[in-house]
Amino acid sequence: MKTIYFFTSFCLLLVANVTLAQNASIKGVILDEFNQPIEGVNISSNGNGTQSNENGFYKLDVAANETFNITFSHISHKNVSANFLLEPGEQFEFNPVMKVDIEQISTVTINGKKRKDVEGIVTIAPALLRKIPGANAGVENILMTLPGVNSNNELSTQYSVRGGNFDENLVYVNGIEVYRPFLIRSGQQEGFSFVNSDLVSNVEFSAGGFQAKYGDKLSSVLDITYKKPVAFEATVDLSLLGANTSVATASKNGKFTSITGLRYRDNSLFVEAKQTETNYRPVFVDGQTYLTYQFNSKFELSFLGNASLNKYDYEPESRQTNFGTLDNPLALIVDYEGQEKDRYQTLFGALQGSYNVNDDLNLKLIASTYHTSEEEYFDILARYALGEVNSNIGDEDLGEVEFSVGLGSQLNHGRNDLDALISTIEQKGTYTIDENEFKWSVKFTNEDIRDRLVEYEIIDSVGFSINPPSSGGFNDQPYSPDNAPIVAFQNVRARNNTIINRLQSYLQWSKRSFIGEHEVWYNAGVRVHNWSVNDELSNSVTQTVFSPRAQFAIKPDWKKDMLFRIGTGLYYQPPFYRELRAQNGVVNPNVKAQKSFHIVIGNDYSFNLWDRPFKLTSEAYYKGITDVNPYSVENVRIRYNATNDTEAYAYGLDLRLNGEFVPGTESWFSLGYLKTEENRNNRGFIARPTDQRFKFAALFQDYVPSLPNFKMYLNLVYNSGLPGGSPSYADAYEYQNRLPSYKRADVGLLFVVVDENKQFDSGWRKPFKNLNFGFEIFNIFNNQNSITNTWVRDVYSKRQFAIPNFLSPRVFNVKVTMSF
Repeated sequence: MKTIYFFTSFCLLLVANVTLAQNASIKGVILDEFNQPIEGVNISSNGNGTQSNENGFYKLDVAANETFNITFSHISHKNVSANFLLEPGEQFEFNPVMKVDIEQISTVTINGKKRKDVEGIVTIAPALLRKIPGANAGVENILMTLPGVNSNNELSTQYSVRGGNFDENLVYVNGIEVYRPFLIRSGQQEGFSFVNSDLVSNVEFSAGGFQAKYGDKLSSVLDITYKKPVAFEATVDLSLLGANTSVATASKNGKFTSITGLRYRDNSLFVEAKQTETNYRPVFVDGQTYLTYQFNSKFELSFLGNASLNKYDYEPESRQTNFGTLDNPLALIVDYEGQEKDRYQTLFGALQGSYNVNDDLNLKLIASTYHTSEEEYFDILARYALGEVNSNIGDEDLGEVEFSVGLGSQLNHGRNDLDALISTIEQKGTYTIDENEFKWSVKFTNEDIRDRLVEYEIIDSVGFSINPPSSGGFNDQPYSPDNAPIVAFQNVRARNNTIINRLQSYLQWSKRSFIGEHEVWYNAGVRVHNWSVNDELSNSVTQTVFSPRAQFAIKPDWKKDMLFRIGTGLYYQPPFYRELRAQNGVVNPNVKAQKSFHIVIGNDYSFNLWDRPFKLTSEAYYKGITDVNPYSVENVRIRYNATNDTEAYAYGLDLRLNGEFVPGTESWFSLGYLKTEENRNNRGFIARPTDQRFKFAALFQDYVPSLPNFKMYLNLVYNSGLPGGSPSYADAYEYQNRLPSYKRADVGLLFVVVDENKQFDSGWRKPFKNLNFGFEIFNIFNNQNSITNTWVRDVYSKRQFAIPNFLSPRVFNVKVTMSF
């Protein structure tokens, strides 16, 4: 046995020595044009790769006795590529100088740990997406901690920005616009965000005043870049909420790369913790892949694919919600019959070819298709009792309902089907000449939507049907007879076949220059958007809008590190299908594009505190909005009036302080003030549904000094109350009730077993690149946040009571994260 052991060890040692003898290494320091080290440069060669550290230093093992190519790439610099032939065991020093890539000047420039954000775009480290706790952990979870970004529903990945609604945000993945399902009504139906955090290499977000290269929306841009891996890597994420896995590969010559992610989620942990007893069987499954092939130094082809299936089976059983005051405690008790069965299936594919004609000219051609098939079927009967609660302390019936002041029932019925096919082809280009950069695009989109909407609601109170709001008031039954026909309280029936063709283009110019000793950036551009709406009656309406935009930034040559910027423009939002569909479900092809004048003034002040880097970002903004298409919001469902009879405005101030409050970790605190109002049909200005006046948020990272592998992550949000506490059918000018403020804190505790700084050469931990065990507490203070109110009528006094629909309480989760 000893002989076998010795022989095996000798063979392994011999193989290792031969392997090492056939290898060489290349190392050095990467500098920019000003002889400053560049951190985070990707160095790749024949499937192997590494990154430069904060001092610009890198080292990479390569094959000896054969010619190899090595490429240095960075988001804000031009690539450097060179060929080498090294002897076995040789250590070669190569110190490349990377020039600023003019194509990247208008994006976030990273130099060491200081960010020079000339465009007003916030860059988020991808590692944070996977570490910061949240009911929907990921990109949107982090966005909620930024000033100006608001959401009062932790189960939803949708968000509003500076007074805009959920439909006013652009989302791009690798330069390709992505979409969401249409019929989602509540956060617990949503499932996943499109963006898979495991695949992300770069996150950029703009809250307004963005350039012409981004599309026609009124509020914000989320620009995501997926990874191009340089070596094999696999990750697995397991928790009580589901499982994620991803696999990254690269060919030996580095020409072919792939990264694929699979996700499964189950919201039962949150839904079953709420006050409504349910049988809840969700299935949220998602698969994505990003493939690239480099044919040569000039041409690259890539494919982005996504398949998603959301199945939502929901059977409510009972509910009791206590509300009121200490002097007059009340309770709503509901028994349910029926169920809801929803299904959302989406498929997305995009093929992109990129051709570098020369160092100054790049051309791209993109073709994409998005298909969604959605079903929303429900029949739910709710029998309710509104009663007075026993509040006598010590009584055996304490908390029980003793006297009912209102009885009734409510039947909700829905049979909604939607099928949408969106096809796009786009040509994009970039040309650089004498420090001037020009970008352009021509894009054609065809949207084919087939929609059937059947919904009604019947409300019964002690044996008689309550009339709809349009009838002129509530019934006086049973005290006096009502001779009107019995009709549903709410009734929507429509069938639409709609085709929308869009032709879009933009042209923009950027330049970096100097005024004296002060560095300046210029950007100006214009977008043109032409669209036609065709319905099943052969009606066709065509409209065209022009959107000029401009930005200017200056970095004064001062001792203090300051950057000033201003962005302005005329932004249009041509209507998407949902904006064309009125409250009665009928499509109005004459809806015009909403128009908004933006002006954003910002300042970045970078400084050192406690010998660590910090940055204070301040932005003041104003939006004047005309041709507004008014809407109502219930949970996350938006229903438009399909009119342009409203004007609105929004203004506010956003502040964000980020830096190393704890050495080696980035944290930030955000503060925002917003006021947005609208004037419908010259009836006067009232608060818009997104009038989130005050916002405070914090994202904080820490670790135990004596146990640096034990880390803590805090995600804290406070939002003042939104308008939305009124009945869905109410006239907004008669009801301006607000929901209570939204308060939530999520805490994650993470124990790091293996990471890049703690590797093992033997034992069970050897195969892992990363291995973490986590424990999360969602809503740690158990705040009762409400998203809407259920309105119940007292038939005796004719009063209506607002019973809050609470979101998730305190919930615990455990997870394991590993990579190989």
